[in-house]
Amino acid sequence: MNLDYIVREPEHITPNTTVLFMLHGYGSNEQDLFSFRETLPADWLIVSFRAPRDTQFEGYSWFDIDFNNPENFIDIAQAKESLYGVLQNILKVVNHYGLTEGKVHLCGFSQGGILCYALALKHPELFSYVACLSSYPEEKLLDGIVKDKKKLEKLRFFVSHGTDDAVIPMEWGRKAADLLYDLSCYFTFREYMSGHGVNQKNYMDLMDFFSK
Repeated sequence: MNLDYIVREPEHITPNTTVLFMLHGYGSNEQDLFSFRETLPADWLIVSFRAPRDTQFEGYSWFDIDFNNPENFIDIAQAKESLYGVLQNILKVVNHYGLTEGKVHLCGFSQGGILCYALALKHPELFSYVACLSSYPEEKLLDGIVKDKKKLEKLRFFVSHGTDDAVIPMEWGRKAADLLYDLSCYFTFREYMSGHGVNQKNYMDLMDFFSK
């Protein structure tokens, strides 16, 4: 799976350059989270992937969703295929730019956040900062996650959710706090008076997280 992506390159790229990978939500595209680049560190490489599946209204998705079936809310086979595809594309980009020493961060919204949880917890040695916005950790994608505290200790999670989210319920988002606490991961969990999106306060807190 070769994913399309857009990129913002810093003026100088060295083996120590930090890279941030962005994964958008259902029905959106690679331009969505890429707008965050304006307030992210200028010396970071920023890569925003486009999901491989077409949706209505010229959007894209990482996997199909059945809103009428909470038990099988997501197509697990498609999600696992996307998970593997994203990992391979991340490694390709890192290799292409020769980022042998730099930190690798993740930022995902909704569907993209679901994939970020699985990527970070299955491959903690690869990642540093992980932001999961309006999302939740999907148990069916978390088989084989790393539970060794030593391997998880360099991960830092920022988790945010809107109290009035009508797409992914607040209770689902709160599962992340329980999971990350049980794994002894470092995380910040924030709730905002908003729906399925990122309001101004959420955005400012996210930028603060990435600036540390």
